[in-house]
Order: sequence, then structure tokens, then C-alpha cells
Amino acid sequence: MDILIRKMTAADQGRWAEIDDSFTVDSTLVLTLKENEIGYTVKELPAYEKSYASDVEDTDYSRYIDNPDQAVYLAFAANQAVGQMVLKRNWNQYAYVEDLKVDNDFRGYGIGRQCIEQAKHWARERGMPGIMLETQSNNVSACKFYESCGFIIGGFDLCLYKGIHPQSEEVAVYWYLMFE
Repeated sequence: MDILIRKMTAADQGRWAEIDDSFTVDSTLVLTLKENEIGYTVKELPAYEKSYASDVEDTDYSRYIDNPDQAVYLAFAANQAVGQMVLKRNWNQYAYVEDLKVDNDFRGYGIGRQCIEQAKHWARERGMPGIMLETQSNNVSACKFYESCGFIIGGFDLCLYKGIHPQSEEVAVYWYLMFE
């Protein structure tokens, strides 16, 4: 499958609405901290479907176009948007992946890995020390994906999602890929 990854243009505004970012939650990471090293085990959960699409449908990324410190990349199969990655220079000088999603029907074809490679190139071009991102403990497939790309867990936050859902047991997991 031929995949084209390119920076978003003004004409692409809204193309990511086509991307089905849903996933099945059927487990969660149980995080541990021992001697300044974060580890985890995986605990099974009753399965349910989750999606973030409704959270970002009306997001205006026009300020990212032609901005040297921010970028949106879209992945296309033929003329269909099948992936999206939103990047910015974070306050700590890392490249911060604000969002990375691949359409449910196109997972397993290496699109996410190509996006991470694009993020590495973008960050290195700007002299950044590495890449960071955050995902939820109950998105185990994403966590395993980032780990397979060389990311390590640099921290976690037990309270981040309680502002949205006070009873939430989701844990924000912060992943880092540091360049040598």
C-alpha cells in the first residue's frame, strides 16, 4: 500500500474528520515506580469502544500552517486521509506530538511508524533533543506501539483526567524518545 505523508495545507482543513480513530479498550497499564524506573503490567478490563473524534471535529489547525514551531501532517492512501499527526515545539524544547491517529481500517500497515519517522525528522531539523507525547493507560495498543518505536515512559499523572470525569481511572502516561 502506497502511503503519502505530507504537511497539511489550507485546502486540507477538516480532512481528518474522515479518520475513524476508535479503538477497543480491553486492558490498562498498571504502572509502578521503583528506584526511579517506571514499569508496568497489563490488567485486563471488560471491553468497550472509545473514540476521540467528537473532541476534535471542529479543531482549527490553520495556525499550524507555515509555522516553523508547529505542523500537522496527514497520511493519505490514494486520495483518502487515513492518518494525522499534530506536532509542536514544547516549552521544554522537545517536539510534542499533540495527536497521532490512524484510521481503524488502515492500522497495521506502518502508517503510525511512518508518522513517528516524520516527527523525528521534523524535530532533528529544528535541533530538538527528542520527542514527547502523552497517551492514556487504557490505550494499551498505543502504549505498546510507542514502546516499539523506542519511546520510554518518563512519567505519569493520576489526576489529569479526573477534571473531565471525577471517577476516571485513566492515567496519563508520558512517553519520551530522546535523541543521542
